[in-house]
Amino acid sequence: MSKPDEWEIIILGIAQDAGYPQAGCKKSCCKAYWDGTNKRQHATCLALLNRSTKQAWLFEATPDIKYQMHALDTLGYELSGIFLTHAHVGHYAGLIHLGREVMGTQDMPVFAMPKMKAFLETNGPWSQLVSLNNISIKELKNESPVLLNRGMKVTPWLVPHRDEYSETVGYEMEGIDQTILFIPDINKWETWNKDLAKEIKNVDYALLDASFFADGELPGRDMSKIPHPFTTETMNLLKDLPAKEKSKVHFIHFNHTNPALFESPERNQVFDRGFNIVHEGQMFKF
Repeated sequence: MSKPDEWEIIILGIAQDAGYPQAGCKKSCCKAYWDGTNKRQHATCLALLNRSTKQAWLFEATPDIKYQMHALDTLGYELSGIFLTHAHVGHYAGLIHLGREVMGTQDMPVFAMPKMKAFLETNGPWSQLVSLNNISIKELKNESPVLLNRGMKVTPWLVPHRDEYSETVGYEMEGIDQTILFIPDINKWETWNKDLAKEIKNVDYALLDASFFADGELPGRDMSKIPHPFTTETMNLLKDLPAKEKSKVHFIHFNHTNPALFESPERNQVFDRGFNIVHEGQMFKF
């Protein structure tokens, strides 16, 4: 069994699928990177680390996986598997680096829901990873925990999202005395079959989708067709929680247009209202 503080999570990326800056963006949000004002932000990813065995499990295989794996190497951890949430580009495209053109891994465990598994097995170039045994897909079942070594449980939770190619899940990671909830992508909270406020009370940390700060963030586009809970909506939904419960919420998965991604009145508003924002390199201990 695991010991207290044997496990921890490190945040390896906080931006939406395209990272920051985003290709093709000529607006002030990304111009601030090119003129040196803001720093690069990698696509959302975290790693579950066991300090005793020096094993690491990635959550998401992002287009920035080379940098995120290097961070694990620097800390002395070996990759033991990858958990995927869904088939949107920022969450699985990094798998291509496991193929023969790059790493040529052998039977790397990749944990995926049934539709996600079928998508990888039947569509190139991902199917080549399967046929060459670069990856070994471990099929997940909704709300059925995967037991890693030394007592760590990882449980997928189905969430509503734009499921063109696969289901979408969040994950609950449960150690000996700490539990972390990770939901980087979801439609509006009211479309979920769970009560977010109640679930927050049952965990120690909740890393939640903060793709957009508020309606109108994308001028000229109908944001109802890009369903995510606005950061303001999530804060309003949870406004009556006690301060201790609100402090469990750490926002993640920021679109390049979200002003809370960098220093701004909107970012200050998140902290002023009792919530938090993750940063790369941040650790959460179990």
